[in-house]
Amino acid sequence: MRLAFCGNDNASAYNISAGVLRNVCFVDALNLVPHVFLLFITFPILFIGWGSQSSKVQIHHNTWLHFPGHNLRWILTFTLLFVHVCEIAEGIVSDTQMKSRHLHLFLPAIMGFVAATVSIVYYHNIETSNFPKLLLALFLYWIMAFVTKTIKLVRYCQDGVPFSQLRFCITGIMVILYGLLMAVEINVIRVRRYVFFMNPQKVKPPEDLQDLGVRFLQPFVNLLSKATYWWMNTLIISAHKKPVDLKAIGKLPIAMRALTNYVCLKEAYEEQKKKVADQPNRSPSIWLAMYSAFGRPILLSSTFRYLADLLGFAGPLCISGIVQGFQNTTNNTNITEKVKDSSNSYLSSEEFLRNVYVLAVLLFLALILQRTFLQASYYVTTETGINLRGALLAMIYNKILRLSTSNLSMGEMTLGQINNLVAIETNQLMWFLFLCPNLWAMPVQIIMGVILLYNLLGVSALVGAAVIVLLAPIQYFIATKLAEAQKSTLDYSTERLKKTNEILKGIKLLKLYAWEHIFCTSVEETRMKELTSLKTFALHTSLSIFMNAAIPIAAVLATFVTYAYTTDKPLQPAQAFASLSLFHILVTPLFLLSTVVRFAVKAIVSVQKLNEFLLSDEIGDDSWRGGDSSVAYESCKKHTGLHTKAINRRQPLRYQLESYEQPRKPTRPVEIDDIAIKVTNGYFSWGSGLATLSNINIRIPTGQMTMIVGQVGCGKSSLLLAILGEMQTLEGKVHWSNRNRYSVAYAAQKPWLLNATVEENIIFGSPFNKQRYKAVTDACSLQPDIDLLPFGDQTEIGERGINLSGGQRQRICVARALYQNTNIVFLDDPFSALDIHLSDHLMQEGILKFLQEDKRTLVLVTHKLQYLPHADWIIAMKDGMVLREGTLKDIQNKDVELYEHWKTLMNRQDQELEKDMEADQTTLERKTLRRAMYPRESKSQLEDEDEEEEEEEDEDDNMSTVLRLRTKMPWKTCWRYLTSGGFFLLFLMIFSKLLKHSVIVAIDYWLATWTSMDNVNDVRSTDDVKSTNKTYHVAVFSILSGAGIVLCLITSLTVEWMGLTAAKNLHHNLLNKIILGPIRFFDMTPLGLILNRFSADTNIIDQHIPPTLESLTRSTLLCLSAIGMISYATPWFLVALVPLGIAFYFIQKYFRVASKDLQELDDSTQLPLLCHFSETAEGLTTIRAFRHEARFKQRMLELTDTNNIAYLFLSAANRWLEVRTDYLGACIVLTAAVTSITEGPHSGFVGLGLLYALTITNYLNWVVRNLADLEVQMGAVKKVHSFLNMESENYDGYLDPSQVPKDWPQEGEIKIENLCVRYENNLKPVLKHVKAYIKPGQKVGICGRTGSGKSSLSLAFFRMVDIFDGRIVIDGIDISKLPLHTLRSRLSIILQDPILFSGSIRFNLDPECKCTDDRLWEALEIAQLKNMVKSLPGGLDAMVTEGGENFSVGQRQLFCLARAFVRKSSILIMDEATASIDMATENILQKVVMTAFADRTVVTIAHRVHTILTADLVIVMKRGNILEYDTPENLLSQEDGIFASFVRADM
Repeated sequence: MRLAFCGNDNASAYNISAGVLRNVCFVDALNLVPHVFLLFITFPILFIGWGSQSSKVQIHHNTWLHFPGHNLRWILTFTLLFVHVCEIAEGIVSDTQMKSRHLHLFLPAIMGFVAATVSIVYYHNIETSNFPKLLLALFLYWIMAFVTKTIKLVRYCQDGVPFSQLRFCITGIMVILYGLLMAVEINVIRVRRYVFFMNPQKVKPPEDLQDLGVRFLQPFVNLLSKATYWWMNTLIISAHKKPVDLKAIGKLPIAMRALTNYVCLKEAYEEQKKKVADQPNRSPSIWLAMYSAFGRPILLSSTFRYLADLLGFAGPLCISGIVQGFQNTTNNTNITEKVKDSSNSYLSSEEFLRNVYVLAVLLFLALILQRTFLQASYYVTTETGINLRGALLAMIYNKILRLSTSNLSMGEMTLGQINNLVAIETNQLMWFLFLCPNLWAMPVQIIMGVILLYNLLGVSALVGAAVIVLLAPIQYFIATKLAEAQKSTLDYSTERLKKTNEILKGIKLLKLYAWEHIFCTSVEETRMKELTSLKTFALHTSLSIFMNAAIPIAAVLATFVTYAYTTDKPLQPAQAFASLSLFHILVTPLFLLSTVVRFAVKAIVSVQKLNEFLLSDEIGDDSWRGGDSSVAYESCKKHTGLHTKAINRRQPLRYQLESYEQPRKPTRPVEIDDIAIKVTNGYFSWGSGLATLSNINIRIPTGQMTMIVGQVGCGKSSLLLAILGEMQTLEGKVHWSNRNRYSVAYAAQKPWLLNATVEENIIFGSPFNKQRYKAVTDACSLQPDIDLLPFGDQTEIGERGINLSGGQRQRICVARALYQNTNIVFLDDPFSALDIHLSDHLMQEGILKFLQEDKRTLVLVTHKLQYLPHADWIIAMKDGMVLREGTLKDIQNKDVELYEHWKTLMNRQDQELEKDMEADQTTLERKTLRRAMYPRESKSQLEDEDEEEEEEEDEDDNMSTVLRLRTKMPWKTCWRYLTSGGFFLLFLMIFSKLLKHSVIVAIDYWLATWTSMDNVNDVRSTDDVKSTNKTYHVAVFSILSGAGIVLCLITSLTVEWMGLTAAKNLHHNLLNKIILGPIRFFDMTPLGLILNRFSADTNIIDQHIPPTLESLTRSTLLCLSAIGMISYATPWFLVALVPLGIAFYFIQKYFRVASKDLQELDDSTQLPLLCHFSETAEGLTTIRAFRHEARFKQRMLELTDTNNIAYLFLSAANRWLEVRTDYLGACIVLTAAVTSITEGPHSGFVGLGLLYALTITNYLNWVVRNLADLEVQMGAVKKVHSFLNMESENYDGYLDPSQVPKDWPQEGEIKIENLCVRYENNLKPVLKHVKAYIKPGQKVGICGRTGSGKSSLSLAFFRMVDIFDGRIVIDGIDISKLPLHTLRSRLSIILQDPILFSGSIRFNLDPECKCTDDRLWEALEIAQLKNMVKSLPGGLDAMVTEGGENFSVGQRQLFCLARAFVRKSSILIMDEATASIDMATENILQKVVMTAFADRTVVTIAHRVHTILTADLVIVMKRGNILEYDTPENLLSQEDGIFASFVRADM
């Protein structure tokens, strides 16, 4: 057939006698003109203009500028493209019904489609280069297109074409669209004035785009890129080359920052407060505040959600149409179609929609749109949720800064509550917001689904729907049970962690006493309880998964069986598959509904808690707090343009915040008044209404030192806090002269440190001045401590950093107060945790020299009366009143009694002082610090957990290997995990999974054959054949469905069961491995690292991996079975699958890497934020005294924004993936539809193929998401495994425990022969060829400087270190031949640090429960503890808190002595056991050792030499060798000997 534009079957086609415009064909040709015009004009501009630019770097995003009507233009263009597609389809379908080709029916439409596409590309390029003059071409195009289309429409009206004809409708719609686009173009001219006006409008891009730090471009890109997250490509692809870090994700755009959202929410909340101001019993509603601040985006998201849900129903309808059409064509092939003549070539809409190919394309477009809307809805809710969380965090933080101190101290608000608000409640609200559109979208979806089902199947549909609805409450019930199980699991795991923590802290003691196994079993017991509650958790999880899989099967079964027996008509394939697909749609909302309801309930509770917190008492605003930052961001309101003006880019944010937040701190004003602070007639209380301080009249002189003294609890610290405004003023007032209030430095009694470096803790936001810094650290004698830290003063300290001792903390806080350049310094008992040398040094250097030289006013609270003579002014307090005020001379003259009382106290303090001189606490603190910091010779710190990875990278450190590592799935670890659950379970799981999916496929396959059979047999069979047929089909269908339901249950149970077994085995192996590890491992590995394996990683293995694994296998097998089914129905589909498969492979590969990085970023940015909150709550008084609220707020905003941007990018990456996989799914549906229509065997299989293709779209992205999650979670298994490969101590000796005499060692004779010891076989020896002989019952002292090998020798007796040469023989047995457990259980040792465990006193003395009570009391009596223990409630069963905190250090040391005595061994080793004891207790200890252990061999490692002057034998060591070895008398007689010099130094 020859081609012709107007067709060559009609002679009148080219006839124009009735006028040119009356000819249809001519009008169609006229329509080509504008399209061709546009292509001719724009192509050269596109190619020339952008060809030259494309070689340059991509235009930077600060040139992006949207012209007015930007989004409307994109929407209209997309609509136009859709209508063009319809027009093309209509033309082609009409054309197939003609005798010859009529090109004019579809060629103009195709050209129109191309032109519309070019127009939007052209517009986008003009927009990026901001060159509006070129838009004129588009303007002309819209006018011409509008005119030509209008001509066509008029022509149809004249011809009287009815409105029902499709072509008429399409033309009409196009006229409207072109008109609207023309209007948009005119609007651009009106606003930007680029033509027809004299002065064009100059426009600047949005502020965020001028800032190169903003990398989150979602709000600024064009509509297409917004919908498909195209702008994310650069980030996701670059993640392959180098890991995503905080720099790569940049800053948040202004509109999403916590500050912006805080201002919105705050204003809304204040509005609510005003509303309920006159009704005292009602509290302001946070819900309404949230709605007015964030209502619009939620509505937008809900709109998207509704659109997506409605479009979702296109799937079943199209399937029904396609199968129906397919059936008709197969049935009606015999009837020849009548060919229409060209004059009547109009199609009606019904005829058009009967075309199967049209339906396939429609299905494809509907899917793409539905998925786009759905992802848009998700994204909008996520963004709003993040904004809400930022705003809430800022609100909570501002409230914390204003909480009244009494709230915290009286326990109305605990730190735990505040932490929960931050960590849990805000997240609950955020999650609720994410799920919130579901609340109103789901009911609509369910109702629509039921209506459509009823239309398809009549009454029987309601039976199926009823099954689903009745089973939904069970889901809810299971969900609540799940939450309960999770809570009890959490309680047990907290308890288990506490026990594990204790074991790890006291591991050295446990090993030395051979008690590891007792403690290990106690952890295992708790673990068993935890596993029991995990079992219920797993059971409910698997039930919930089972319900989810089984409900649709049950519903379908009920429906079709009812249908078969209630209606006479056979079941049509079209009905069957459309209803199947509807059931699939219905199940999701019902399953989700239970989750959403649960979250809604939680959100309501969270809001109540938040409201209580926000309405709790605040600190009073005194008059001098005029410029206080508690009116923090109020001033923003004056800056209406907060979003732009207030935040100036050139300056860091902090300065601007301060500039409109409070008067800048005045540089120290010259003092005029001689009184800095005056309190008149003050009565202050801690919020109870009772005055804690009463009748206070004091003055604090300027530039002098005022001391406040008095007994414990007489209100000294309260007085300071009252002056600082922390207490409630009942009456009276505090008068500050001359704006002094803005310049106070304060050191609290309980030291408070930030999680920051030492330097940051001291300068505390002030500018750094090297000289001043050095002077301050010297005055507080911090230099030696700083030198010990691994990175000097750049070492992180605080909760997450290195733990310092109390004295070190206190000195840092005092240093902070001294360093600040303020007029007034308040020091609250700065000497309490310091020993006498340091106190004196601080007094002389810091206070008298540093502060007095600067003429700063100092208020000092102290108990050390010996410093009174230094004071210029003294305030003596008693019982909350001022007893005396004045100089020391005044008091001496006026109140002799008080003066005498002080004098006696001073004498007593002096005597203590002499005693104290010997016990130098600081050296001890430094020693413990050094021990904590530098475990013996540890050169290689085990900081890197993944050594395997490191080694691989080192071999070949170029890019390719790193990439390979980053994209490689950890298959080896997965295999380890799966096999740790046992091979039987693994096999069972795989087998049952495969069986279940085969059965599910079989059910659908059977349905396909059944429905197709019915139709074929329709004509030829009699009734009885029909009924037997029916019974047979229904029976098989029911059996298969039943089997499917049972298998669902079995598979979900096996997966969870396997996960549990794996978790059980992994934890068991880990615990046993760690407990048997060498002591060196604990010295080298930070405790936190080991604890992490037991907390975070174990939690992941317990609770997260099994569901992920289940979900992954389920979605993968579903996708595979679907692909298999489609390919079986239409083998051609496999060809189309190849490109799609390749695309899918690359998408998941790139996504997994980026997702892993972003997830790590999200986790790592969350911790500092939570820490900052708890830190602030602890240091409230300090922050407020320093007036640093603004700085801390700023820090909080920065931390929140950092965490939010990480989370935002993570969710954007998830959207990126889902949009891509959804589009791939849509392509699969299209190919499946087209191939099955052209090649399909019979209608049943066409329906089957389409049904399965539709399920793929839902599961593809789950495959990738679960893969990515599993990869992150397998990290936990890998970390646990890295510990499992560690070497254990060798516990078996050459001798059997039964060969060792029961009472060995009886005598206690020790021979040390040529002993060489090292900590690890790659390290230098710490003891070299040591020889010694100790007679039974001798008392031996070992001394030497730090690091001389004293402690190593004591450890060698217990084989805690590697003895690689020589031997130790005790009572004739070489200890290296003994089993470790036997050896260690027969010796006893008292360690330097006293360690007690939580439990009863009896448990602490004798965990093995071997001894009688009398023996225990005897031991306590020897240790001078009997009376104290008797006075405790419960006596021996009195509880010891964690770490023995409820006893003093001295008492703890005595308990350790009692513990050693309980074990009646003939050898006792004391490792510097008296280091942390005061003189009196130490004398007791010495006596006890001499009497109670008279007949035993005692080896003492001495810290202070005078403790071993009475020994029988003294060994002096240096660098691992013995230097002197004799009785103390002989050694002292050698004047130049080392021992003699030690003794002289110690006197």
